[in-house]
Amino acid sequence: MLVALGGCALKSDVARLERQVATLEARTIRQDSARAAQLNEVINLQQDILDSLVAGRRALAALRGDIDGDLYGISQQLVQVQALTGQSQQRLTDLRTQLDARGAQIAEGDSMAAEAAAVPSANQIYQASLAQLRRGSFATARLGFQELLRSYADDRRAPDALYFIGESYATTDADSSAAYYQQVVDRFPGSSRVSAALYKLGLMAEQRGDRQAALEAYNRVVQQHPSSDAAELARDRLTALGQ
Repeated sequence: MLVALGGCALKSDVARLERQVATLEARTIRQDSARAAQLNEVINLQQDILDSLVAGRRALAALRGDIDGDLYGISQQLVQVQALTGQSQQRLTDLRTQLDARGAQIAEGDSMAAEAAAVPSANQIYQASLAQLRRGSFATARLGFQELLRSYADDRRAPDALYFIGESYATTDADSSAAYYQQVVDRFPGSSRVSAALYKLGLMAEQRGDRQAALEAYNRVVQQHPSSDAAELARDRLTALGQ
């Protein structure tokens, strides 16, 4: 009987132990399942986070590419704007330079016009001096002709001015008169005044009794300027002098 009781006790203990083990296993399984579920949730969450990060990086890369493209486009536009601005500034500078140059030309033209208005022309001086000579104002005429020679030394009227200065001295200073006639002959041999100047030199040589000088002057007129008015007069004087 004791053996039987001992056997029953042992079986009950084993059964209780088995129940406890089963309970523990069930609890462990539930805990493992819960942990597995939690782990799956963590894994899924991590995957979601990773996917979000990847998507974010892709979006960021795309955005960065767009931004880089936009920045490049903006930089190119800035370069174009700067180029256009530089061209505009250069154009303005060129225009300002042209305007300044034009203003200088206008100012110079005004200055030259003022000077031209202030300084009489060679023809004005010549005509005024000739008018004084014809009125008998010999000193005033000489001043005018001398001014013409000083201001317009290369003017075509220069030999005329010398000749008329000689004329202005004709009745008062024979030597000065002859000197100016001689300048016409020496300095302007191609002038139409040379024949008259030579003829006057011949007359003055006659007046001072220098027949040879007079003959030389008259002969030069006849030989070098045969068609001139002075040539006819010179021929008459040569005849009168016996040549």
